[in-house]
Amino acid sequence: MRVTVCEMPDDRKDFATAWEELVAYVRKQQSDLVLLPELPFYPWIATAPQFEAQVWQMAQKAHEVMMQRLSELPTSVVLATHPLSEGEFRLNRGFYWTPTDGYQAVHDKYYLPNEEGFYERCWFDRGRRDFPLARVQDMAIGFLICSEVMFNEWARYYGRQGANMIAVPRATGGHERWVVATRMAAIASGAFVISSNRAQGQVFGGRGLVVGPDGDVLASTARQAPFATVAIDLAESTRARKTYPRDLLE
Repeated sequence: MRVTVCEMPDDRKDFATAWEELVAYVRKQQSDLVLLPELPFYPWIATAPQFEAQVWQMAQKAHEVMMQRLSELPTSVVLATHPLSEGEFRLNRGFYWTPTDGYQAVHDKYYLPNEEGFYERCWFDRGRRDFPLARVQDMAIGFLICSEVMFNEWARYYGRQGANMIAVPRATGGHERWVVATRMAAIASGAFVISSNRAQGQVFGGRGLVVGPDGDVLASTARQAPFATVAIDLAESTRARKTYPRDLLE
């Protein structure tokens, strides 16, 4: 199958142009699956250390509008996250979308940073400590949303559950630790790990990644090449789970 990752601008004017370019790119590449960055459809709200209800509502609305446009992407699966109010809770929810199933919720972000530029605990409530697999067509997909990729126990858990793929939508800087953590998640799980990121100035570092089950970087994006596609064989993840160090999980 052909998998596409991306880096998308935080600025909305730039994003609109990038969206059209992504649609055209996916069509040309005949991608089967596209991963979007964390909360892709509105400027990053967690820069402010205080919650603002109006901003939250605008972010929700922007995501609702763009999620109705996912069918513009000529692909069979789209993965992303969106802000969601559920009763008194505000969540960052990972989901998949297909033309036949539509929107399907998967996992709410559990590990929330609270530091300069990333005051997520002020904006979101922690989801349940629950990391389920999504059964999508012939795939088993897990979510590790941004900082969650730093917790290898959940990558190992996904490997034991039979994950073929782990999606890591991000809103991060460009520190090398994000590449290291993504590669370690693949090594720990035996799954393909895919990651897309925001890109803007010095704040968001871009560099979407496709990583093979043994931690090899198969494709990556850059500012001058913001989209990357690679053909993968999901059967490789099945074989990888039976080899070192995954064979130590039993």
